[in-house]
Amino acid sequence: MKKTIAAIIIFSLSLLHLAGQKPSFSKGDKAFNLGTGIGSNLFSGTYYIPILPPFSVSIETGIKDHILEKGVLGVGAFGAFSSYKFRYSNNGWKTSEVIIGGRGSFHYPFVDDLDTYTGIMAGYGIMSNEFFGSYTEEDYTGSSNGFRWAWFVGARYYFVESMAAFAEIGYGVSYLNAGIAFRF
Repeated sequence: MKKTIAAIIIFSLSLLHLAGQKPSFSKGDKAFNLGTGIGSNLFSGTYYIPILPPFSVSIETGIKDHILEKGVLGVGAFGAFSSYKFRYSNNGWKTSEVIIGGRGSFHYPFVDDLDTYTGIMAGYGIMSNEFFGSYTEEDYTGSSNGFRWAWFVGARYYFVESMAAFAEIGYGVSYLNAGIAFRF
């Protein structure tokens, strides 16, 4: 019982501390993210070899603030690229995907200098496949294009006023995307 009461008191005091946090992302701010991905939502297994690690770029602008007191809505553009090769003996395929889309996000500060956010990306994916090896008469190429969407949760830690390290988890070009962000 004492532990429960202590936990409630500590949690309540932390909420008082959060009320004093200032937003790290505000209406009119622009942020540019440049990141690389870890873990593919397209491929897994021993024989999949990344040709290039997944990478992404995004730009975002704060469009509305004072949502739930300190929250900010942001919108922007997103682009990503991923390329993998599957090889077993002399057979296999190479798959590449480009995603171009828009993002909407909700930012809410929990800690000074830390911009925490969640959002949704919607866009168009262009995927190409190239099969090779001795099991076919000819090499085969093909594509699979269409609508792509992803939900993400992220944070940017500003170690100087205009530069931050960022990390996002979600179901985009990779499960974890991390890199550097610039605010201007």
